[in-house]
Amino acid sequence: MNTLALGPSWLDPDYLIQTFGPIGVLAIVFAESGLLIGFFLPGDSLLFTTGLLVTTGKLDYPLWLMCTMIVAAAVLGDQVGYLFGRKVGPALFKRPDSKLFKQENVEKAHEFFEKHGPKSLILARFVPIVRTFTPIIAGVSRMNYRSFIVYNLIGGVLWGAGVTLLGSALGKIEFVNKHIELILVGIVLISVVPVVIEVLRARSQSKKNPAPAPEQYDAYGTPGAPTPPAERGRHAKR
Repeated sequence: MNTLALGPSWLDPDYLIQTFGPIGVLAIVFAESGLLIGFFLPGDSLLFTTGLLVTTGKLDYPLWLMCTMIVAAAVLGDQVGYLFGRKVGPALFKRPDSKLFKQENVEKAHEFFEKHGPKSLILARFVPIVRTFTPIIAGVSRMNYRSFIVYNLIGGVLWGAGVTLLGSALGKIEFVNKHIELILVGIVLISVVPVVIEVLRARSQSKKNPAPAPEQYDAYGTPGAPTPPAERGRHAKR
């Protein structure tokens, strides 16, 4: 199967699967589900390609076994993210930016969690970047552990098994096999749409509600308009 390279080779799902096999798939799913360094990894397209390769016989593993292992990796990844969030706590919001860490990603996940509550653990599974940071934010917020486990399992099954089964089902269609590169590009674009919408919405809100101007003081230190130059001269003479 010849796929269109979606960026560097180490981000190309077909290359990753052919090079590292199922172990590589599980490692990426685990990292993207709850490790800070996993937000840039190709989760959706990787799962879809895995299902497709199993169906076409290019990945010699039973579909049920791959789905089970993928769900387990996704659930464990979120678990680690949650425990990390509980341990780090609010300090995460003060961590400086680096090449692999951006404070804005944490803030977006926090807004997503605050907006959708516990169900964000399910919804975030289908939103790149956000799915990596949401379980961490759940830990920072000290979400009820029992509720976290329930939503974590549901999200892991719907995303991990769901996207893999979708790839397997569509892989049986001849058109998909002949145009797999276009299908993968489409999956990437669809997965990015929610992020783009959130960015545009945030920009729109910032324009409607601009940040208030810093408070100004007059010559006597009283809040208000700045003292005109002429008045400043009079005050100085006094």
